[in-house]
Amino acid sequence: MRALFQRRVSGDDTLLRLAELRFRQAGLAAEVYAGSPSELEHVLGLVPSHRDAPVVHLDRNVNVLDGHSRERVAEFARRFAGRVWGLVFHDKTAMASRGDELVVALRELDAIGRGAAATPYLFLEYAAGVEPERFVELAERVRDTEHVSMCIDVGHVGIRQARRHFARVHPDLDLAALTPRDPRLPELVDDVRDAVATALPTVLELTRSLRRIGKPVHFHLHDGHPLIPGLSDHFSFLTEVAIPFCDHGRWSLPSLYGPTGLAHIVDEATYPNGGGLSSLTLEIHQAEGRLPLGDAEELFAHWSDRANAERMNYWLAVLVQNSLLIRGATESATC
Repeated sequence: MRALFQRRVSGDDTLLRLAELRFRQAGLAAEVYAGSPSELEHVLGLVPSHRDAPVVHLDRNVNVLDGHSRERVAEFARRFAGRVWGLVFHDKTAMASRGDELVVALRELDAIGRGAAATPYLFLEYAAGVEPERFVELAERVRDTEHVSMCIDVGHVGIRQARRHFARVHPDLDLAALTPRDPRLPELVDDVRDAVATALPTVLELTRSLRRIGKPVHFHLHDGHPLIPGLSDHFSFLTEVAIPFCDHGRWSLPSLYGPTGLAHIVDEATYPNGGGLSSLTLEIHQAEGRLPLGDAEELFAHWSDRANAERMNYWLAVLVQNSLLIRGATESATC
């Protein structure tokens, strides 16, 4: 199990040393963001040692239909072979209509490390909102590749599915245009709940379909809700959405998955397949709060204002809390 390892607030590398401490204490492996090989070299020097090598999420502007982007991915794959387990890059809207070109591009990337055991996996992440069936079809077309596989971002899948379902009932209204304080919500709340409830079955079916191909699948795990303004996902699985009225005895709405949905996803994702177990990363961005540094106080002796250190410590605590939810659904980890 991995979690996002990065500096979430402004400050020096002491923030990453705090992350290293918390990851080591929790037994977490890392997934890091990197826009360049030099950036990755730097952050790998701060990632805690772990039996599972890091996964690297490449720049979101990487588009493997473009030759320059493919060369960037290839450079990462060659330079960090044996040091990272996988490289993740997003799909793009244009890929839906350029399937043949995409297959050729992915095969070209796969050829870079063919026959070399240390070559990292190349994971195409569900991000552009294509129909899940099309995503599976693409995976089928590259099932014979050695290093290419898929990444399921459960937040992206869930938000898109909820919006699609809601649009079938209300074709003149985008679910994402509603907010918790929208005056229309009390009349629409049952349809909103029904739409959100379709997210989990969709993720589980997509997971089963990709697992049948027999290759490792990478997961980005985070929760959310389409009513949340702005970035509607990348939240903790302990998040609920406050509303200004009572619904089913509560003044809040459950998120896409919650702890129970997460347990179902983890159970499906970690079911053995012919290519081995899949991998999981907690990709939680949004967690605002402050937590005293405790045993990490001495790390920040040179800081006069420790507000951002405490904000970072809080975010790391949220990652650890969510990792405990996952561990509750799997076997205990060993050091």
